[in-house]
Order: sequence, then structure tokens, then C-alpha cells
Amino acid sequence: MAFEWSQYRCQDAYDELFAQPGVPRPAALQLLSYLQGISPKDLADRRLAADLAIKVMGITFTVYSEGKTLDRAWPFDMIPRVIARKEWERTERGLKQRVNALNHFIQDIYGDQKIIKDKVVPAEVLVDSVNFRSQCVGVQPKFGVWAHICGSDLVRDNDGTLYVLEDNLRVPSGVSYMLENRMVIKRVWPELFETSNILPVDDYPAQLYDTLAALSPRPGDQPKMVLLTPGIYNSAYFEHAYLAQQMGIELVEGRDLLVHDNVVYMRTTAGLKRVDVIYRRVDDDFIDPLAFRPDSMLGVAGLFNAYRAGNVTLANAFGTGVADDKALYAYVPAIIKYYLGEDAVLKNVETYLMTRPKERQHVLANLDKMVVKAVGESGGYGMLIGPQSTADQREEFARKIVADPRNYIAQPTISFSRAPCLFDDKFEPRHVDLRPYVLYGDKVSIVPGGLTRVALKKGSLVVNSSQGGGSKDTWVLGQ
Repeated sequence: MAFEWSQYRCQDAYDELFAQPGVPRPAALQLLSYLQGISPKDLADRRLAADLAIKVMGITFTVYSEGKTLDRAWPFDMIPRVIARKEWERTERGLKQRVNALNHFIQDIYGDQKIIKDKVVPAEVLVDSVNFRSQCVGVQPKFGVWAHICGSDLVRDNDGTLYVLEDNLRVPSGVSYMLENRMVIKRVWPELFETSNILPVDDYPAQLYDTLAALSPRPGDQPKMVLLTPGIYNSAYFEHAYLAQQMGIELVEGRDLLVHDNVVYMRTTAGLKRVDVIYRRVDDDFIDPLAFRPDSMLGVAGLFNAYRAGNVTLANAFGTGVADDKALYAYVPAIIKYYLGEDAVLKNVETYLMTRPKERQHVLANLDKMVVKAVGESGGYGMLIGPQSTADQREEFARKIVADPRNYIAQPTISFSRAPCLFDDKFEPRHVDLRPYVLYGDKVSIVPGGLTRVALKKGSLVVNSSQGGGSKDTWVLGQ
């Protein structure tokens, strides 16, 4: 037998597939029963098939090393994560609640700032935010929606409670790998899709297209939509090209667009074509050299004025980063209560703000037990994981916190849940998180599941691909 349940160790953390050693969770029973009947040779053949599929399909990600860019095959584990339908429905409610409240917050922040005046969120959080764009004050986007695509990171603690670790509202990435993971896993375990009621994720590109089309400033006409990419050297370029191809829209760089009389046009061999909606994968700082960084070569001069005039829609909108500032994260439950009058369905991880003297002192005295994050970093960078750090690293972060408290937050170390992963011919537990993708236009939609990211290094809590992480398919069962 390839998969001996009794030999798999799952005592040290909540396991996504096992309730206790030798006892599968109800949602995972069919998968694990099937795996137990697979021979070692068959398992090896299927793993080879998965690796070949990834190479043939060209699924890559880009890493930066010593001034070089390297394309690497996507690290993929072929044992799916399984989520029960009942749990997913609650998670879905929590995600919809969260993105709704955060959009209310962004609209308020660039409007009357009532939440600041009512002292629910302190003014200094806004004043010191590097993601607040004063240019956006007074803007009213269509449907009042600023963050059209959201990817919130979810983690599960030892007791099985699901927490939101952070929100990604600017240019959330990774959804292409969710889709490609499903395509690969269908090749590896086709019979399980015939016998299990696994909810589909394949229609995400169609849902994304419909979300973007509904944002067009010219209702009634067939909207012209493009995906704006920084270019081939961006780490997520594979995803940009993939999504543009799947939606049947043009993939463009800044040099392909121009603005005339506050209208955006795309250069084509047949002449200029008006653009209605831009799905942008370029950060605010670089997207318009006239409005933001004048030295940017990636953006489109005059784009912000065209947007403000209502002649083009951007998804996500300019300025959405103000709501995924890591310092603001601590206030999201209060934000939900303020705008919606509801308690948060999904909990926050306890968060310490370094601008508060007592919390800062507590963190500095317990750095070996904390995860410290720089509020402006992502991808696993600018972070200290206390239990895995050295004394020198802790001293360095202590100096940084004291020098610039606003730039750091801290959280207790959570031992992420784990799931079985295949290494050579044996199964070992690895820590995982989950990034579901929420679409918000004229309605809110979420494909079942999301991208399960895996810390492939033994003992690691860092799931980012740039830091040695990988991923696996996520199954939400429809029964």
C-alpha cells in the first residue's frame, strides 16, 4: 500500500485531512480511501505525469536572484486539500462581509472620513499610510466599489479556527495557479472527479470577465478591456498572459496605451481603439508618471485624469492599498461593525501595533515568540519569524521597530494547519494557508476554494513561492 494512515504523523498541528492519527476527517475519507489503494508504482507514475504536465503547459514563476531573473517550474504537490461544503459556506459569508466592509471604508476614507471623525480608526493610521493617495479624494467609482479583486490569506490555528492573516486589495496574484493546479490534478486523478462531487473553479476567467465588463463607463456597448502588465520581467507575468488569454482580452504594457482628451486608447495595427476597462497589474506608484512617480517607465501618462473623468475604469481602483495596510488590519473587525452593524464572521489574528508603547514593549520583550511584519512588504520579505530567528536577527528587528514603529506590526506565532504532501515515496506533513479570490462588481462572487499554498521546506511557516513554497489543489465538496 502507498499510503499507510497509521504511519502518518499529525499530532503537532491541526491536520486538514486527518482528525487524529489514523482517523480521516469525513470530507477527506473518499480521497484517503482511494490513496490507500494506489500502488507505489502507480503513485510514482502519476507524480511523473503531473511534473510533465507542468512542463508541457509552461506553468512557471519568476524569482529574482543576484540581479538575474529565473523562470522555474511551478512547485506542485499532487495530494489535494479537502474542505467540507458547510465550512466553505461560512468562509464564503465571511469573505463577502469583509470585502464589502473594506470597500465602504475606502469610499469613506476618500470622502467624508466619518470613521476617522468617529474615532473608530485613529487619524494617524491614515496620515502615516504610504498607500493613501490624496489624488483619489472625491472620486466615486462605479457601484461604489474600489477593490474588485481581493485575495485574503486564511490560516487555521491548532484548535481548527480559521483566521484572516491579511487582505490583498491592490494587485492580488496567484489565481492562475489555482486554475492550473485544477487542470493538472484532473490529469492525475481523473477518476476521482467522476466519483466525487468536487465543486468547479474553471469558470473563474468567465466570472472575472463579467465583473470587469460590468464596470464599463459606456453601458450598452461591447466594452473594450485590456490587462495592463509591467512586462515580461515581472514575477507574475505568466499569470498576466494566462488570464488575458483565458478572457480573450488584450495583454498590454504602458507603451501600448495613450491618453488623448482624457480618453484612453490602445495602439493597434488598425489604428487607435478606445479602452473602457483596464485590469491593471501595475502598482499605483508606477501606473501614471504624471500623477505618481515621474520616473516610472511602466505606466501611461494621463491615465489618472482619464480615470477621474469617468472615461475609463481600473480594477482595482487607484488607492485601494489604503485598506490592506498591515497596520489597518487590526481595525478590520471594528470596520465591519461600523459600516455593516455586524460582528466579523472570520476572526483576525491578534495584532500588536508598534505605535502603542505598551504593545511595543511587550513585543520587544517577546520577539522570540512573535512574527513581525513590515507594513509595506509582501511575498514573505521584511518579516521576522521569532521562533525560527537568530539572536542577531531579533536585535536587528528590535532596532528597526524602535526607529520606525509605524512601519511594523507583530502577531503571535500561529502554527498553521498542515496537510499531507508527497516527497519521493512517502507522505509528510507541511504547513499550508489558503488564498480565496473574491470578485466584486455589480455583485460579489467567489469560486469554491482558492489557492492552497504550501511551505515545502520542513518546519517552515513561509508559503510564498519566492521563499521556497509551492501549492496544491483545493477541493470543496458539494455534499
